[in-house]
Amino acid sequence: MKLLHTMIRVKDIDASLKFYTELFNMKLDHKKRLEDCWLYFLNDEESTTQLELTYNDETPEKGYDIGNGFGHFAFGVKSLDEFGKKLHSLGYEYLYEPFDLNGKGSKIAFVKDPDGYEIEIIEKVVW
Repeated sequence: MKLLHTMIRVKDIDASLKFYTELFNMKLDHKKRLEDCWLYFLNDEESTTQLELTYNDETPEKGYDIGNGFGHFAFGVKSLDEFGKKLHSLGYEYLYEPFDLNGKGSKIAFVKDPDGYEIEIIEKVVW
């Protein structure tokens, strides 16, 4: 069994596409029209994971309530230093600055996407 994709609802599709394609190097694979929404499927650089952004025709004015069950999803990076430079150059900020997770050199940080979804960024010692 393999996890195929994760779906999140977004309020501003242009802001979300910019965030995920520019900051995380995801590529738009395809989009699909349903009766009441558009689905945008983004691939990671290795095409091993997809993120589905759902843009409903009727979107709540203040966006979606993320709820108390969702925590975050995570992306791995080779260098949090390089990621941080890119993050700031695109006008984004960390939610939580990078810190050493376990005293063995692995570092993590957190960002929020335009809809407030938290994303963990993980730099591992060995890839």
